Amino acid sequence: MTVLWAFDAILAATVLAVAAWTIVARDTFAAVVGFVAYGLLLALVWVRLAAPDVAMTEAAIGGGVTGVLLLGAAARLRGMAPPPADERPGAALRLGAGVLCTAIAAALAATMFLLPDPAPTLAPEAAANLPATGVGNPITGVLMAYRALDTLLEKVVLVLALIGVWSLAPDPLWGGIPWPQHRVRADDALVFLARLLPPVGIVIGVYLLWAGADEPGGAFQGGALLAAMWLLAMMAGVAAAPAVSSRRLRLALVAGPAVFLAIGLAGWALADAFLAYPEAWAKPLIIVIEVALLLSIAVTLGLLVAGPPERSPPR
Repeated sequence: MTVLWAFDAILAATVLAVAAWTIVARDTFAAVVGFVAYGLLLALVWVRLAAPDVAMTEAAIGGGVTGVLLLGAAARLRGMAPPPADERPGAALRLGAGVLCTAIAAALAATMFLLPDPAPTLAPEAAANLPATGVGNPITGVLMAYRALDTLLEKVVLVLALIGVWSLAPDPLWGGIPWPQHRVRADDALVFLARLLPPVGIVIGVYLLWAGADEPGGAFQGGALLAAMWLLAMMAGVAAAPAVSSRRLRLALVAGPAVFLAIGLAGWALADAFLAYPEAWAKPLIIVIEVALLLSIAVTLGLLVAGPPERSPPR
Protein backbone atom coordinates (compact mmCIF):
# COMPACT_ATOMS: atom_id res chain seq x y z
CA MET A 1 0.00 0.00 0.00
CA THR A 2 1.51 3.31 -1.10
CA VAL A 3 1.03 6.66 0.59
CA LEU A 4 -0.97 8.00 -2.37
CA TRP A 5 -3.23 4.93 -2.36
CA ALA A 6 -3.89 5.43 1.36
CA PHE A 7 -4.59 9.14 0.78
CA ASP A 8 -7.05 8.34 -2.01
CA ALA A 9 -8.83 5.77 0.16
CA ILE A 10 -9.15 8.22 3.06
CA LEU A 11 -10.31 10.98 0.70
CA ALA A 12 -12.98 8.73 -0.86
CA ALA A 13 -14.24 7.65 2.58
CA THR A 14 -14.33 11.27 3.77
CA VAL A 15 -16.29 12.38 0.67
CA LEU A 16 -18.88 9.65 1.26
CA ALA A 17 -19.12 10.50 4.97
CA VAL A 18 -19.59 14.23 4.34
CA ALA A 19 -22.17 13.50 1.62
CA ALA A 20 -24.11 11.28 4.02
CA TRP A 21 -23.89 13.94 6.74
CA THR A 22 -25.19 16.61 4.36
CA ILE A 23 -28.21 14.43 3.54
CA VAL A 24 -29.14 13.41 7.10
CA ALA A 25 -28.39 16.73 8.83
CA ARG A 26 -31.62 18.19 10.19
CA ASP A 27 -30.30 21.70 10.75
CA THR A 28 -30.28 23.73 7.53
CA PHE A 29 -27.12 25.63 8.36
CA ALA A 30 -25.25 22.42 9.20
CA ALA A 31 -26.39 20.88 5.90
CA VAL A 32 -25.12 23.92 3.97
CA VAL A 33 -21.75 23.77 5.72
CA GLY A 34 -21.57 20.08 4.86
CA PHE A 35 -22.36 20.84 1.22
CA VAL A 36 -19.60 23.45 1.03
CA ALA A 37 -17.12 21.02 2.62
CA TYR A 38 -18.28 18.35 0.15
CA GLY A 39 -17.55 20.70 -2.77
CA LEU A 40 -14.05 21.45 -1.50
CA LEU A 41 -13.34 17.73 -1.05
CA LEU A 42 -14.55 17.07 -4.59
CA ALA A 43 -12.05 19.68 -5.78
CA LEU A 44 -9.31 17.54 -4.20
CA VAL A 45 -10.74 14.48 -5.94
CA TRP A 46 -10.53 16.21 -9.32
CA VAL A 47 -6.93 17.20 -8.57
CA ARG A 48 -6.11 13.54 -7.89
CA LEU A 49 -7.81 12.67 -11.20
CA ALA A 50 -5.45 15.09 -12.99
CA ALA A 51 -8.27 17.51 -13.89
CA PRO A 52 -7.15 20.84 -12.39
CA ASP A 53 -9.56 22.87 -14.54
CA VAL A 54 -12.54 20.96 -13.15
CA ALA A 55 -11.06 21.21 -9.64
CA MET A 56 -10.86 25.00 -9.83
CA THR A 57 -14.42 25.23 -11.14
CA GLU A 58 -15.70 22.95 -8.38
CA ALA A 59 -13.92 24.97 -5.70
CA ALA A 60 -15.19 28.29 -7.07
CA ILE A 61 -18.77 27.17 -7.75
CA GLY A 62 -19.41 24.28 -5.37
CA GLY A 63 -17.51 25.70 -2.43
CA GLY A 64 -17.81 29.42 -3.19
CA VAL A 65 -20.70 30.91 -5.12
CA THR A 66 -23.16 28.08 -4.39
CA GLY A 67 -22.15 28.12 -0.74
CA VAL A 68 -22.98 31.82 -0.45
CA LEU A 69 -26.30 31.23 -2.23
CA LEU A 70 -27.28 28.40 0.12
CA LEU A 71 -26.16 30.31 3.21
CA GLY A 72 -28.41 33.19 2.17
CA ALA A 73 -31.30 30.79 1.64
CA ALA A 74 -30.68 29.19 5.04
CA ALA A 75 -30.71 32.61 6.70
CA ARG A 76 -34.07 33.41 5.10
CA LEU A 77 -35.55 30.05 6.12
CA ARG A 78 -34.60 30.61 9.75
CA GLY A 79 -37.13 33.39 10.01
CA MET A 80 -39.96 31.25 8.62
CA ALA A 81 -42.25 28.98 10.58
CA PRO A 82 -41.70 25.23 10.05
CA PRO A 83 -44.24 23.55 7.76
CA PRO A 84 -47.16 21.75 9.40
CA ALA A 85 -46.71 18.07 10.11
CA ASP A 86 -49.25 17.08 7.43
CA GLU A 87 -47.21 18.91 4.75
CA ARG A 88 -43.94 17.18 5.53
CA PRO A 89 -42.91 14.20 3.37
CA GLY A 90 -44.06 10.93 4.84
CA ALA A 91 -41.99 7.83 5.50
CA ALA A 92 -43.10 6.20 2.23
CA LEU A 93 -42.00 9.21 0.17
CA ARG A 94 -38.63 9.40 1.92
CA LEU A 95 -38.10 5.68 1.46
CA GLY A 96 -39.02 5.93 -2.22
CA ALA A 97 -36.61 8.82 -2.75
CA GLY A 98 -33.83 6.86 -1.04
CA VAL A 99 -34.47 3.76 -3.16
CA LEU A 100 -34.53 5.85 -6.34
CA CYS A 101 -31.23 7.59 -5.47
CA THR A 102 -29.64 4.23 -4.64
CA ALA A 103 -30.83 2.77 -7.95
CA ILE A 104 -29.41 5.71 -9.91
CA ALA A 105 -26.07 5.44 -8.09
CA ALA A 106 -25.94 1.70 -8.77
CA ALA A 107 -26.77 2.24 -12.45
CA LEU A 108 -23.98 4.81 -12.79
CA ALA A 109 -21.51 2.50 -11.07
CA ALA A 110 -22.54 -0.41 -13.29
CA THR A 111 -22.13 1.75 -16.39
CA MET A 112 -18.59 2.66 -15.36
CA PHE A 113 -17.63 -0.99 -14.74
CA LEU A 114 -19.24 -2.20 -17.96
CA LEU A 115 -17.35 0.21 -20.22
CA PRO A 116 -15.05 -1.52 -22.72
CA ASP A 117 -11.36 -1.62 -21.91
CA PRO A 118 -9.86 0.60 -23.15
CA ALA A 119 -12.80 3.02 -22.97
CA PRO A 120 -13.74 4.78 -26.23
CA THR A 121 -12.19 8.23 -26.47
CA LEU A 122 -11.60 11.02 -28.94
CA ALA A 123 -8.67 12.38 -26.91
CA PRO A 124 -5.97 11.39 -29.46
CA GLU A 125 -7.83 13.11 -32.31
CA ALA A 126 -8.46 16.20 -30.18
CA ALA A 127 -4.80 16.39 -29.14
CA ALA A 128 -3.62 15.94 -32.73
CA ASN A 129 -5.73 18.87 -33.93
CA LEU A 130 -5.13 21.13 -30.93
CA PRO A 131 -2.33 23.16 -32.64
CA ALA A 132 -4.91 24.43 -35.15
CA THR A 133 -6.65 26.32 -32.33
CA GLY A 134 -3.44 28.08 -31.25
CA VAL A 135 -4.02 27.27 -27.55
CA GLY A 136 -1.99 24.89 -25.44
CA ASN A 137 -4.64 23.98 -22.88
CA PRO A 138 -6.66 21.04 -24.26
CA ILE A 139 -9.67 21.92 -22.06
CA THR A 140 -9.85 25.42 -23.54
CA GLY A 141 -9.39 24.00 -27.01
CA VAL A 142 -12.26 21.54 -26.59
CA LEU A 143 -14.61 24.09 -24.99
CA MET A 144 -13.94 26.90 -27.47
CA ALA A 145 -13.47 24.91 -30.70
CA TYR A 146 -14.69 21.31 -30.69
CA ARG A 147 -17.82 21.94 -28.60
CA ALA A 148 -18.12 25.69 -28.98
CA LEU A 149 -21.90 25.52 -29.55
CA ASP A 150 -22.39 23.83 -26.16
CA THR A 151 -20.22 26.47 -24.48
CA LEU A 152 -22.20 29.28 -26.12
CA LEU A 153 -25.53 27.78 -25.07
CA GLU A 154 -24.29 27.33 -21.49
CA LYS A 155 -23.68 31.07 -21.23
CA VAL A 156 -27.09 31.81 -22.73
CA VAL A 157 -28.69 29.49 -20.15
CA LEU A 158 -26.99 31.46 -17.35
CA VAL A 159 -28.56 34.69 -18.61
CA LEU A 160 -31.98 33.02 -18.95
CA ALA A 161 -31.65 31.68 -15.39
CA LEU A 162 -30.97 35.21 -14.16
CA ILE A 163 -34.04 36.51 -15.98
CA GLY A 164 -36.02 33.78 -14.21
CA VAL A 165 -34.69 34.92 -10.84
CA TRP A 166 -35.57 38.53 -11.61
CA SER A 167 -39.10 37.49 -12.57
CA LEU A 168 -39.70 36.49 -8.94
CA ALA A 169 -39.66 40.15 -7.92
CA PRO A 170 -43.02 41.91 -7.32
CA ASP A 171 -44.09 44.19 -10.17
CA PRO A 172 -43.43 47.45 -8.27
CA LEU A 173 -39.83 46.36 -7.65
CA TRP A 174 -39.05 45.30 -11.24
CA GLY A 175 -35.85 46.99 -12.31
CA GLY A 176 -34.96 47.71 -8.67
CA ILE A 177 -31.98 46.79 -6.52
CA PRO A 178 -31.27 43.22 -5.34
CA TRP A 179 -29.52 42.22 -2.15
CA PRO A 180 -30.75 43.68 1.17
CA GLN A 181 -28.79 46.55 2.66
CA HIS A 182 -26.36 45.33 5.30
CA ARG A 183 -25.34 47.54 8.17
CA VAL A 184 -21.86 46.43 9.18
CA ARG A 185 -19.59 48.27 11.56
CA ALA A 186 -16.51 49.85 10.00
CA ASP A 187 -14.24 47.81 12.27
CA ASP A 188 -15.97 44.52 11.49
CA ALA A 189 -13.77 41.64 10.26
CA LEU A 190 -15.98 41.21 7.19
CA VAL A 191 -15.32 44.82 6.15
CA PHE A 192 -11.60 44.25 6.58
CA LEU A 193 -11.72 41.16 4.36
CA ALA A 194 -13.89 42.98 1.79
CA ARG A 195 -11.21 45.65 1.46
CA LEU A 196 -8.25 43.27 1.55
CA LEU A 197 -9.25 40.33 -0.64
CA PRO A 198 -10.95 41.79 -3.76
CA PRO A 199 -7.80 43.46 -5.21
CA VAL A 200 -5.94 40.17 -4.85
CA GLY A 201 -8.91 38.17 -6.15
CA ILE A 202 -9.28 40.39 -9.21
CA VAL A 203 -5.62 39.92 -10.12
CA ILE A 204 -5.89 36.15 -9.69
CA GLY A 205 -9.15 36.06 -11.69
CA VAL A 206 -7.58 37.94 -14.60
CA TYR A 207 -4.53 35.68 -14.39
CA LEU A 208 -6.73 32.56 -14.56
CA LEU A 209 -8.31 33.96 -17.70
CA TRP A 210 -4.99 34.74 -19.37
CA ALA A 211 -3.28 31.53 -18.28
CA GLY A 212 -6.27 29.48 -19.43
CA ALA A 213 -5.06 29.59 -23.03
CA ASP A 214 -2.11 27.34 -22.22
CA GLU A 215 -2.49 26.25 -18.57
CA PRO A 216 -5.40 25.23 -16.29
CA GLY A 217 -7.83 28.14 -15.98
CA GLY A 218 -10.21 30.04 -18.21
CA ALA A 219 -13.14 32.44 -18.29
CA PHE A 220 -15.45 30.41 -16.05
CA GLN A 221 -12.91 29.92 -13.28
CA GLY A 222 -11.82 33.56 -13.41
CA GLY A 223 -15.41 34.80 -13.64
CA ALA A 224 -16.48 32.73 -10.62
CA LEU A 225 -13.63 34.20 -8.57
CA LEU A 226 -14.52 37.76 -9.61
CA ALA A 227 -18.16 37.09 -8.71
CA ALA A 228 -17.11 35.85 -5.26
CA MET A 229 -15.07 39.02 -4.68
CA TRP A 230 -18.02 41.18 -5.76
CA LEU A 231 -20.38 39.32 -3.45
CA LEU A 232 -17.95 39.72 -0.56
CA ALA A 233 -17.88 43.48 -1.11
CA MET A 234 -21.69 43.64 -1.27
CA MET A 235 -22.09 41.50 1.87
CA ALA A 236 -19.82 43.87 3.79
CA GLY A 237 -21.55 46.97 2.46
CA VAL A 238 -18.34 48.16 0.81
CA ALA A 239 -19.96 48.05 -2.65
CA ALA A 240 -23.61 48.81 -3.36
CA ALA A 241 -25.67 46.38 -5.41
CA PRO A 242 -26.60 47.89 -8.80
CA ALA A 243 -30.15 48.36 -10.03
CA VAL A 244 -31.03 45.65 -12.51
CA SER A 245 -32.42 48.30 -14.85
CA SER A 246 -28.91 49.72 -15.36
CA ARG A 247 -28.05 49.75 -19.05
CA ARG A 248 -24.35 49.17 -18.39
CA LEU A 249 -25.19 46.16 -16.22
CA ARG A 250 -27.34 44.60 -18.91
CA LEU A 251 -24.67 45.22 -21.55
CA ALA A 252 -22.16 43.42 -19.33
CA LEU A 253 -24.59 40.49 -18.99
CA VAL A 254 -24.98 39.96 -22.74
CA ALA A 255 -21.44 40.97 -23.78
CA GLY A 256 -20.04 37.43 -23.59
CA PRO A 257 -22.78 35.60 -25.51
CA ALA A 258 -23.08 38.47 -28.00
CA VAL A 259 -19.34 38.53 -28.82
CA PHE A 260 -19.29 34.73 -28.96
CA LEU A 261 -22.25 34.66 -31.36
CA ALA A 262 -20.84 37.48 -33.52
CA ILE A 263 -17.50 35.69 -33.97
CA GLY A 264 -19.36 32.43 -34.58
CA LEU A 265 -21.41 34.02 -37.36
CA ALA A 266 -18.27 35.57 -38.82
CA GLY A 267 -16.89 32.02 -39.07
CA TRP A 268 -19.15 31.42 -42.07
CA ALA A 269 -17.32 34.14 -44.00
CA LEU A 270 -13.83 33.54 -42.58
CA ALA A 271 -13.67 29.75 -42.17
CA ASP A 272 -16.70 28.38 -44.05
CA ALA A 273 -18.52 27.17 -40.91
CA PHE A 274 -20.46 28.51 -37.94
CA LEU A 275 -18.22 28.90 -34.85
CA ALA A 276 -15.14 28.07 -36.90
CA TYR A 277 -11.96 30.13 -36.65
CA PRO A 278 -9.43 30.86 -39.41
CA GLU A 279 -6.24 29.10 -38.32
CA ALA A 280 -4.12 32.26 -38.34
CA TRP A 281 -6.60 34.09 -36.07
CA ALA A 282 -7.85 31.23 -33.90
CA LYS A 283 -6.02 32.09 -30.67
CA PRO A 284 -6.69 35.89 -30.74
CA LEU A 285 -10.38 35.27 -31.44
CA ILE A 286 -10.62 32.73 -28.63
CA ILE A 287 -9.00 35.19 -26.22
CA VAL A 288 -11.43 37.95 -27.26
CA ILE A 289 -14.36 35.60 -26.58
CA GLU A 290 -12.90 34.55 -23.22
CA VAL A 291 -12.43 38.18 -22.11
CA ALA A 292 -16.05 39.00 -22.93
CA LEU A 293 -17.24 35.81 -21.24
CA LEU A 294 -15.22 36.62 -18.11
CA LEU A 295 -17.17 39.83 -17.63
CA SER A 296 -20.57 38.27 -18.35
CA ILE A 297 -19.96 35.23 -16.13
CA ALA A 298 -18.79 37.35 -13.19
CA VAL A 299 -21.81 39.66 -13.39
CA THR A 300 -24.31 36.85 -14.00
CA LEU A 301 -23.11 34.65 -11.13
CA GLY A 302 -23.00 37.60 -8.76
CA LEU A 303 -26.55 38.67 -9.62
CA LEU A 304 -27.85 35.09 -9.43
CA VAL A 305 -26.69 34.91 -5.83
CA ALA A 306 -27.95 38.45 -5.08
CA GLY A 307 -31.45 37.30 -6.06
CA PRO A 308 -34.49 39.25 -7.30
CA PRO A 309 -34.85 42.99 -6.69
CA GLU A 310 -35.86 43.77 -3.10
CA ARG A 311 -35.75 47.57 -3.13
CA SER A 312 -37.40 50.15 -5.34
CA PRO A 313 -35.43 51.35 -8.37
CA PRO A 314 -33.72 54.73 -8.04
CA ARG A 315 -35.75 57.72 -9.10
